[in-house]
Amino acid sequence: MIPAALVKELREKTGAGMMDCKRALADAGGDFERAVVLLREKGLAAAAKKAGRIAAEGVVDSYIHLGGRIGVLVEVNCETDFVARTDDFREFVRDVAMQIAAANPRYLSREDVPPDVIEKEKEILKNQALNEGKPARVIEKIVEGRVEKFYKENCLLEQAYIRDPDLTITDLLKEKIAKIGENISIRRYVRFEMGEGLEKKSCNLAEEVARLSGE
Repeated sequence: MIPAALVKELREKTGAGMMDCKRALADAGGDFERAVVLLREKGLAAAAKKAGRIAAEGVVDSYIHLGGRIGVLVEVNCETDFVARTDDFREFVRDVAMQIAAANPRYLSREDVPPDVIEKEKEILKNQALNEGKPARVIEKIVEGRVEKFYKENCLLEQAYIRDPDLTITDLLKEKIAKIGENISIRRYVRFEMGEGLEKKSCNLAEEVARLSGE
């Protein structure tokens, strides 16, 4: 069993994804330095450095789901037009679009969540904990944990990847950066769902006919 603290330390040192760090430590038999070497050999430790480079190329792609009931437009950037045309990059963009369609993230990252939304959420979560009879001394800790869950459910980069729940979208992004060798960033997206925001109107047919006839 690999200690979580060791995985966290390796992640902070290398910038590699959490699951990549866990696998490297397992393959290294728990040897921290050997795990660093394994990550570097795979190119995963370099992904964090690449993430700081400017990505001004890329594509805007679309994905339509459920026979046209859900549609997604997403812009994903990379550093060169050459990479933007590769199958690996296009596959990643499509995976991101499918994730957005299926998981309906409200925000791209936790930094995009307005402060007032978090404050309101904290207030709701605090009242929930109080109503559950939780001791006052642990309320703050409970709220912190539930706010983290809010981020994981509502922020695209922190969501569990629908095809592999052991990975987050950030982990998937870092793996793709390491494989392709360029910085990649998910810049923006929009998701449409048929009928979203519309209130379905119901009426009495006889009353409607009478109104139109002036009776």
